Parts: sequence; C-alpha cells; structure tokens
Amino acid sequence: MSTGLVSQVKEVSQSAIATLRPWGELLEPTALSLPSNLSEVTTRLAQNLTHFRSNYTLVLLIVLFLSLIYHPVSIIVFLIIFAAWLVLYFSRDQPLEAFGFTVGDRVVMIILGLVTVLALVLTHVWLNVVVSVVIGVALVSLHAVFRGTEDLVMDDQESPYGALLSDDQDPSGNYTIM
Repeated sequence: MSTGLVSQVKEVSQSAIATLRPWGELLEPTALSLPSNLSEVTTRLAQNLTHFRSNYTLVLLIVLFLSLIYHPVSIIVFLIIFAAWLVLYFSRDQPLEAFGFTVGDRVVMIILGLVTVLALVLTHVWLNVVVSVVIGVALVSLHAVFRGTEDLVMDDQESPYGALLSDDQDPSGNYTIM
C-alpha cells in the first residue's frame, strides 16, 4: 500500500514539474527590457501570462505560503489546498471532467485560487492573504511586463490571440447564415 502511494506521489510530482516552463527561461536576465509603448506592455503581459502560467501560479503560491509562516493552522490548511493544486492543476495531462463537462485550465486555476483565498481568510489570516496576493500579483505583473517575448516559442493554442492566428481558408470568417 505504501509503495503504491509513494509511486503515485512521485508520478504526480513529475507530472507537475513537466507543466512548468524552465526557470532559466523565465529568469533569463538578457530577456528583460523596457517596453516601448502601451501596446507592447499589453502584448507582453498577455503573452508572458499565457506562456509562464504554471510558473507564475507557483510563484503566487510560494509568496502566499511564506506569508503564513507564523500561522501553523493556516499552513496546514494551505498544504491541504496545495495538494489539491498539485492533483487538479499542475499534474494533469488530460482536461478535467466534472459532471460530464470539460473544465478548462483557467477555470480550474480560478476556482482553486478562490478556494485557497477563502480557506485562508476563514482561518483568520485575511490581511496576510490580501497583502501576499497583492505582492505576488505585483511581482508577476512586473516580470510579465518587463520580460521580452521575442525569444518565446508559442503554439497557436497557447497564444492569447489563438483564434486570430488560425489558418482558416476563408478570410471573411466561417459564419453560418440564418
């Protein structure tokens, strides 16, 4: 029984690590530069948030965890929720199915984020949660804006502009006349 649990934990952790982009790619110092205009700011933000989604989520969770060091009950609650993050978000290769519906990664991330914040607020550390989320979002946003996107290789599915970049044969769009 324990070897099965150990192998399952090992498999989940390996799968979770596989969804992360390489940290060297995320933290590449030569990729940091000032955006030239507001259009570039929004493009960088959208592309980096999409490309490094798992890494940024992990950064936010680490900032949240560090803010709870002096609250042992909250840390226990956080670790339980972190296990849910590992199973439901980081380690999945297949789309999540609930009640016969396919649930996308972003929906899972939003729901788990809300559950995380709600559980920690209910353990009476709401100020720590708010401050740590603000700090984490600020760190992630600043990095996403200042990290250039020229060296990123993205699929059309991964791109925030995915549908706009499709190779549809009909340039006027595929509309149905009613």
